[in-house]
Amino acid sequence: MNVFYNREGIGDVLMVLLKEGERHHQSVERTGDVAIVKSEDGSVNGYNVFQASEHFDVTGWNGPVDLTTELVEQVQAVLKEHGIDEDFSWVDVTPKFVVGYVESAEKHPDADKLSVCQVQIDQGTVQIVCGAPNVATGQKVVVAKPGAVMPTGLIIRPSALRGESSHGMICSARELNLPNAPQEKGILVLDNEYEVGTAFEIGR
Repeated sequence: MNVFYNREGIGDVLMVLLKEGERHHQSVERTGDVAIVKSEDGSVNGYNVFQASEHFDVTGWNGPVDLTTELVEQVQAVLKEHGIDEDFSWVDVTPKFVVGYVESAEKHPDADKLSVCQVQIDQGTVQIVCGAPNVATGQKVVVAKPGAVMPTGLIIRPSALRGESSHGMICSARELNLPNAPQEKGILVLDNEYEVGTAFEIGR
């Protein structure tokens, strides 16, 4: 689940994205303040909650909204008020940008410029394929987990690169929109004082 709110750009609408669908093959059903966005096969891609400020405390929201257990419960309650029963027990509310530790970085068997990395994060060790020339074993790095929304608006999804699965992205300072980020290619390597698995604040 990803949640967005941008009153200036879109209006007083909370956008709840459950999965990405083909924009030109979607249908919308409206019930009160809630629009249900469906795929061509009838599955639900997400919901738009209109007059959102009447249903949520939108103070400080501008762009992607951090998921919390409370927010997920509020969204579920608003949908239920509109006759929609939705089970959100699967939603991951852990931080989406975290400090990771590169346990290993091996050359991709089918791509010279890619590395297959085993990276320890808050939820254990995951495999991430990384194209940065400076990635190496023993580094502390910033990991954008699946579901993370980058400053560009890109949503990180599990993927496969040249046959190797990748569950997240190891980020550069520029990708994180950090002040004075270097323009040359390369991931951000953190100091040892950072604790693996803790949340990392990014620029928006």
